[in-house]
Amino acid sequence: MTRRFCRVFGAARQRRDRRGFGVVAAGGFACLAVLVIGATAGAQTAPDRSGQVDLPTERTDLTPEDRARVEAVTAPTDDFSKAENFERMSAGAATSLATVNTNAFSHPSANLSFEGEQDFKVGNGLFKKIWVPAPSSTQASDGLGPLYNARSCQRCHLKDGRGHPPEGPDDLATSMFLRLSVPPKTEADLEALASKTLLFVPEPTYGGQLQDFAVPGLPGEGKMRITYEDVPVELAGGEVVTLRKPSYSVEDLGYGPLDPEAMLSPRVAQPMIGLGLLEAIHPADILANADPDDRDGDGISGKPQFVLDPETARLTLGRFGWKASMPNVRLQSANAFSGDIGISTPDVPDADGDCTDRQVRCQEMPNGVQERLGATEAPDPIMELVTFYSENLAVPARRDIEDPQVLRGKEMFYASGCASCHVPKFVTSRDAGRPEHRFQLIWPYSDMLLHDMGEGLADHRPVGDADGTEWRTAPLWGIGLTEEVSGHTYFLHDGRARTLTEAILWHGGEAQAARDAFAAMPSDDRAAMIRFLESL
Repeated sequence: MTRRFCRVFGAARQRRDRRGFGVVAAGGFACLAVLVIGATAGAQTAPDRSGQVDLPTERTDLTPEDRARVEAVTAPTDDFSKAENFERMSAGAATSLATVNTNAFSHPSANLSFEGEQDFKVGNGLFKKIWVPAPSSTQASDGLGPLYNARSCQRCHLKDGRGHPPEGPDDLATSMFLRLSVPPKTEADLEALASKTLLFVPEPTYGGQLQDFAVPGLPGEGKMRITYEDVPVELAGGEVVTLRKPSYSVEDLGYGPLDPEAMLSPRVAQPMIGLGLLEAIHPADILANADPDDRDGDGISGKPQFVLDPETARLTLGRFGWKASMPNVRLQSANAFSGDIGISTPDVPDADGDCTDRQVRCQEMPNGVQERLGATEAPDPIMELVTFYSENLAVPARRDIEDPQVLRGKEMFYASGCASCHVPKFVTSRDAGRPEHRFQLIWPYSDMLLHDMGEGLADHRPVGDADGTEWRTAPLWGIGLTEEVSGHTYFLHDGRARTLTEAILWHGGEAQAARDAFAAMPSDDRAAMIRFLESL
C-alpha cells in the first residue's frame, strides 16, 4: 500500500493531520486529500491536468532499515550539551571545507567527480557571462533584453550570495527588483489561476516584473522607490531596536501608468548554495511537516505550494523562490534568465522576455537567437551547464559548533519554537537526480513550506497557493557568512532587516510566538541565539 498526497481544486477542503493521513470534506478552494491505493511502492499514476497532485506521503526510496536510520538521525535533539553527530557538515559529503572568505559560497560540491568539477567551472563562466544587445559581433553573447534588470546572473548573485536593497540614491538596485501583478479580472484569468498555468496575473502593461533597464532605443520601465519609517521595539531588559518599515512605489514610468490595482512585491536575490540538495529532499519529508489547517493546534500550519511542472504536465511541489513558485533549479534559472536578463531558453523560449502586448516596440526589437546554435538565445548545453553550476554550489561547513554560547543559542532556538518551521535536518532521497545529492544528511533549517508571516511582512500579492501574507521558510544554512561573502547584513525578502535581530523581530503571524519568546529572553540568551545563527 502506498499513500499518496492528492490535491483537488475547488472541490473540497483538506482535513489532514501531521502524519499526513487524512480524509476529504466538502467546501473550500484547495483541498488536500490522501488516497491509499493499492500500488507498488514508487509507482506513479497517470499525469493529469485536472488539478490533482499525486505525490507520495511515505518515502518510496528507502528500505525498512534505511527508514529507521533516517528517522533516528533526523529526530529533533534534546541534548544541547554538545554538538550532534555530523552537525558540522551542513551539506553532508557535499559540504565545502574550504577556508572561509569572500569566496565561501562559490566552491563546488566537495563530492563532485573530476568531470563534474569541469562542468561546474564551465557553468561558472556562463553564470558570469555578460550579455549584450542584439545584433552584435559577439554572437554567442547577444540577446540581452529588450528589457532587463541585469546583464549577467552574477550581477544579482554577487559571489553567489545574497542581494541587497539600494543603499542610497546612487546605488543601482540590480540585486533587488519588484514583482508586478493584478487581481484576476476575467474568466480566463480565473481559469488560468485555477489550472496553475498562471500563478499570478501579470500587470497588463509592465508584465510580471519591473525591469529598470532596456537596450538602446527603448526606455526602461521605471525606477523602484523605497522610503522607510522607523519603528522602535523594546526588548526585555530595556534594549530598544529600531526597525525600518519600507514602502514601495515606482517612478519614471516608461510606458504610461500602472494599472490602478497593480500589486508590487520586492525581492532580493537569494544565496545560491545548496540548491541541488534542497531539490533532492524527498517530497514525503516536506509533506510530513504540512499542516495547513493547524489541526494539531500548535499555531504552526505550513502549506505546500503546488505548481505545474511544464516538463511533466503534472502538479508538483514548489520549492524555490520567496514564495516557492518554482519546482526545480532549472526552471528557477530559466525564469531568471527571462525576467532578469531577457534571455530565452528552451524552458522559457520567448525571446521578447517580459515585453507585453502593449509594449509594441519592445517586441519588435532584434533578438539574439542564432539558428546554428539552437532555437533560443541560451540553448542547451548553456542551460544545462548553468543549472549544473547552480545545483552544485556547496554549503560551507559550520563553525564553532562546540562553543558553549553557540550550544546555548541552539537551545534557545529550539525552545522558542524557531525549529518548528526552520526544520534543522533531512536526509535526501536515494533517487535524487544527481549522485552527489543522494542520501545525504543535510541541515538547511527550512521546512520548504509556506507560512503566514503576519501583516508586517505581507505584500498582499498572492502567488499560486501563497496568499499575501505567506512566504516560504527561508533556509538558514550559510546565513552567518552573509557579511563575509556579500559585504552586508541585509535579510528578509526585501532586505529591510539590517541585522539578524531585526529579522527575527519582523516575524509575525505563525512565527509571532517565537518572535515574542526571543524578545522576552534575557539579553545573554538573545546574544547566544544570534551567535548560533552566525555559526550556520
